[in-house]
Amino acid sequence: MGARQSRTNSKDKDPKRMLLLGRKQRFSSWDDTLLLGKDPRSLLKRGMRHVSFSLVTKGMTDIPDFLWGLSEVQKLNLSHNQLRVLPPEVGKLTRIVVLNLCGNRLKSLPREVSLLQSLKVLFVNMNCLTEVPAELSLCRNLEVLSLSHNCLSQLPASFSDLSRLRKLNLSNNYFAHIPICVFSLKELDFLHVGSNRLENIAESIQCLASLQIFIAESNNIHSFPRSLCLVTSLELLNLNNNDIQTLPDELYLLYRLARIAWNPMDKGLHISHNPLSKPLPELVEGGLDMLFSYLKDKKHN
Repeated sequence: MGARQSRTNSKDKDPKRMLLLGRKQRFSSWDDTLLLGKDPRSLLKRGMRHVSFSLVTKGMTDIPDFLWGLSEVQKLNLSHNQLRVLPPEVGKLTRIVVLNLCGNRLKSLPREVSLLQSLKVLFVNMNCLTEVPAELSLCRNLEVLSLSHNCLSQLPASFSDLSRLRKLNLSNNYFAHIPICVFSLKELDFLHVGSNRLENIAESIQCLASLQIFIAESNNIHSFPRSLCLVTSLELLNLNNNDIQTLPDELYLLYRLARIAWNPMDKGLHISHNPLSKPLPELVEGGLDMLFSYLKDKKHN
């Protein structure tokens, strides 16, 4: 019995076994790679279209230096960590097409993001940004930009140069108005400005002739601008939870709105939780056709 217990204790104290147990508990995948003398490139994933690298939910406060040597990376995911700073070395990764920084603690982005000339998709939502560098506008291939859930109240005027931008999410920030530069983004088909501090929608909204989805819910918007009715490409218009009392007679021009929508994911007109004056609440309940007919008759009479 004593000999068996001695062998068991000896096994538990085996240095190799203890190292393996400790490694399983303490070391991350890139630590293992470096400890075993492997090339960090062995962590790259080579898909059909992109070379990707992911360090998601690692609890990182700093980015490991070896990353800046992985020039092949096209998709980089550093989301849901504790990063407070994105080093200027990010500018070395000139092949990046998709960069995900969601869910960190970033207060700013380095000017060197301007060097990411291949960048098409950038997620910086759920951070602590108080400003966005004007140099980001030099990423002329950018198509998708999410800045939601930050502390932003303005955008650089140079953002009007992002001529290929199609989708922009500015929700859950501190915008008192839609930044003027946004109205220059002619290719924009998705714009989310919900949960800000908007009190109106500028007449310039009509400049966004390609807009298909416009979400401005949970603001303090007082009126539904007639110019919005000229954006006839709209398929989803969400103005829920505002302070709108009347609807423009020209609303029927938005013929691509298929229905009065109640589910947030549905296309159509979302107009619930507004203090609409009578008889509009009953007409909304009756459906979009009934509402359009009333407004059309009202305009022609």
